[in-house]
Amino acid sequence: MKKGELAVLGALAALAMLIAGCGGGGDDTTVVLTKAEFIEQGDAVCKKGNKMSETEVEDFAKEQGFKLEEPNKKQAEEVVTEVLVPNLQRQAKELAALEPPKGDQAEVEAIVASLDEATAEFEKEPVSFFKETALAKPIRLENAYGFKVCGGG
Repeated sequence: MKKGELAVLGALAALAMLIAGCGGGGDDTTVVLTKAEFIEQGDAVCKKGNKMSETEVEDFAKEQGFKLEEPNKKQAEEVVTEVLVPNLQRQAKELAALEPPKGDQAEVEAIVASLDEATAEFEKEPVSFFKETALAKPIRLENAYGFKVCGGG
């Protein structure tokens, strides 16, 4: 192949990638992930969410003027409703936005639904967050699916 032909092929490949990246018409450009890719992306969501929770809880305690090691009941409940519930809701929403591998939709929907149920319970009864079983169902489902960060692996 001549040098000029290679340049044309390279330009066409770049153009094809650009067009594919832009979408277009009604084409379905959803990327279906493998299970390993889905777990990797889901764990990234949880890792980011866990880090955000940690930082936001510390910031909230400073703003409210209490030590994290010694919150009273009201302060603990506020941390749950003001920081932890919104963060868990965000994580559930981000997990739900990922396209699960073919055949895994029901498992992923169950994980997201269990997170939604848990956060709804925490909104109603913030102290329930501190029960040992508070996140038992989501953790069990996440671990069974194969997550390493979500559910604590």
